[in-house]
Amino acid sequence: MKYSELGRSDIHASRVALGAMRMNAKTPDEARDVVGTALSSGIDFFDTADCYAAGESSRRLGQALKDLDVERGSIYIQTKIGIYRDPVTDAIERYDFSKRYLLDAVDGELRNLQTDYLDFVLLHRPDTLVDLDELSEALDELGTSGKVRHFGVSNVNPLQVELLQSAVSRKLEVNQLQFGLGHTGMIQQEFHVNMDDAPSVDHDGGLISYSRLRNMTIQAWSPFQYGFFKGVFLDDPRFPELNARLKAIADEHAVDKSAIAVAWILKHPAMMQVLIGSMTPGRITRMAQGADVDLTAQEWYGLYMAAGNDLPRCRFLGVLHVANRDSVRYVQDRCVQ
Repeated sequence: MKYSELGRSDIHASRVALGAMRMNAKTPDEARDVVGTALSSGIDFFDTADCYAAGESSRRLGQALKDLDVERGSIYIQTKIGIYRDPVTDAIERYDFSKRYLLDAVDGELRNLQTDYLDFVLLHRPDTLVDLDELSEALDELGTSGKVRHFGVSNVNPLQVELLQSAVSRKLEVNQLQFGLGHTGMIQQEFHVNMDDAPSVDHDGGLISYSRLRNMTIQAWSPFQYGFFKGVFLDDPRFPELNARLKAIADEHAVDKSAIAVAWILKHPAMMQVLIGSMTPGRITRMAQGADVDLTAQEWYGLYMAAGNDLPRCRFLGVLHVANRDSVRYVQDRCVQ
């Protein structure tokens, strides 16, 4: 396992982290096995959210860590708050960055996770009704009290980060975003600058470059999903070229295809952290090995294109000369898809 700093927090955590969203479906014994396997694989960073199964996922994670007698200072725990779900139907009713909600949510997660402090708390998706002064008060109170050590955001674009950061004194260190071979929008636009095709449309405000400029770590969630929870591309017959390329590279590195999909994300110089959500111990072990695989640039670009993406390329069509110099026609280089 390799480790890197998250933002400028002075926290050097495993480059692969375990997400606990589905841990509520596991028995206490199963949850303990999952967490134990993650720890054995070198994973020391655990992510959850107060809205995951009404807090049950956090409770299972906290109990598993307690059962394993894990020293609190040897791991990092992160939760996300700000999404309010109906306690009966579990339907999302609103995003809520009010001071009262945030303070209560953190207290609830401290109880769920059986800990005195949280290493990171992320604002979970943007609340357009946020009162910036109230948000600043909440984060200052949480930080000053020692309940929260560092802050970040989730699913937020650069301008939204700037707006929030303009009001809060605590640096926002990380941004949790969907990214992987099946969800490459953040880098597609960078390749298709000044073009009029679909990938040239900027959906996120240049998140990759912005994050690098601001030393803000991107935590890549759902690294094996294609689209928005449409399914996993690994071993899906609808992605034959991608899976063939993954297998070929995996065989060369003597690892699983899932490890190569993880390594593809970690190759990017933005120094991302990958959040894996598997609750199967064997898969966790195989995925975590991706942190130790260093892909070549050729392998990286090959996987990107095997996933159905393309790179604008210049095709020289030549220059057509005619006898009359005033009638010279030039067929210039042009970029094609």
